[in-house]
Amino acid sequence: MKTILFICTGNIFRSMTAEHAFCAQIGNAPYCAESAGLTADPQQMYPPVRDRIITLGIDPSAHQQRKLSLDMLNKADLSIAMGLDHCDYIRENFNREVLLFNRVALGKDEPIKDIWEIVPNWNTNEDSRRTYALYVVDTIWNTMPDFIHNMDRFI
Repeated sequence: MKTILFICTGNIFRSMTAEHAFCAQIGNAPYCAESAGLTADPQQMYPPVRDRIITLGIDPSAHQQRKLSLDMLNKADLSIAMGLDHCDYIRENFNREVLLFNRVALGKDEPIKDIWEIVPNWNTNEDSRRTYALYVVDTIWNTMPDFIHNMDRFI
């Protein structure tokens, strides 16, 4: 069985969504998915993200944040970063090159940015924060079939 490792900052939003979307859509193929964050500081899942994931048929209640380690990278057949900063961090701290999610899914070297990178005053701008967070979940979910179709070329 091959392992796909999705990586973001906190392992509570983008990489977690990708892990669960992959598992929900891969079917019986011989793959498993994991996720991790560069920091994985303990925090609650943003309720609109949790609710959207549940509407997609995913139960995120058992998700435990995990901090990225060299052992995780060594065990993964394909490591996927959500942002350019994640690629840089992994290169600098683990001497590894990783691909962006959108490189595999869409053939584009474009990150899936975190809320704070897109929404000004994200901590007080709740409507924009919610809108962008749901956009990210939907984008990952909707592009996962393309990711699955293309991933073998990168393993």
